[in-house]
Amino acid sequence: MVASESRRRRLVGEVVSNQMDKTVVVLVTRRIAHPVYRKYVTKTKRYYAHDERNECQQGDKVIIEGTRPLSRLKRWRIVEVTQPAVAGVAEL
Repeated sequence: MVASESRRRRLVGEVVSNQMDKTVVVLVTRRIAHPVYRKYVTKTKRYYAHDERNECQQGDKVIIEGTRPLSRLKRWRIVEVTQPAVAGVAEL
């Protein structure tokens, strides 16, 4: 196994709040098949993640990784911002 490769759980989500210091709230959305009806159901969950440099903005797509408990709610950290939030669209 390569030393840089991590065995920790990684999730992809969207930053929905960055109002706290060094903390962001990431919304992770999953689509699962209902066990009886086989229809696809969208499930969402919010995770508190550590953002050391306060670089994430609301609307960013990010990858988070599990880590040791950092506070009462934080058990995740930001690995990278995969897609920055789109700035406001210019009006014509």
